Amino acid sequence: MRKAEVTRTTAETDIRVSVDPDGTGAARIATGVGFFDHMLDQLARHSLIDIAVEARGDLHIDDHHTVEDVGIALGQALTKAVGDKRGIRRYGHFRLAMDDAQVAVALDLSARPFLVWNLPFPTQKIGSFDTELVREFFQALSTHGGITLHVDLIHGINSHHIAEATFKAVARSLRMAVERDPRIGDALPSTKGAL
Repeated sequence: MRKAEVTRTTAETDIRVSVDPDGTGAARIATGVGFFDHMLDQLARHSLIDIAVEARGDLHIDDHHTVEDVGIALGQALTKAVGDKRGIRRYGHFRLAMDDAQVAVALDLSARPFLVWNLPFPTQKIGSFDTELVREFFQALSTHGGITLHVDLIHGINSHHIAEATFKAVARSLRMAVERDPRIGDALPSTKGAL
């Protein structure tokens, strides 16, 4: 069973995350940030990773700490769930269209975190949500999940569509990367002998 749970408590946030990479995409999300909840629901649904998030943060200041710390906890939970990475595909990529927006994602569960972010937003807000927090979330997920993550906006004019296409494209790429590869059995997807 590749399930994991992480609890992260700081002076700014109190977060509990659980993941099941072999799930069906079920989501139980409650962060207090409506748009972010919607995006995390998309992440679960399109990755087929069951994700539960309960977060209480200092939203009276802004959404930053909550969004970033959920990314940290989710990255840690994914790392814990896939373990030594034996038998997984490791790599994932997806190019996703959503109305005017098209986003390309490629990732590697390499244990070498690196984020390449070519995703400008045309607006600073989506409702009350700061669009810069999309990058903050994926930076935290990449760093604490040990993920090399490349995200490129091909085109788009609507910030909501760009953000949603990004979460969905990352989700589809994660789905591919964490899936078991029946051709390699229990082998490690690396010539180094360790990831």
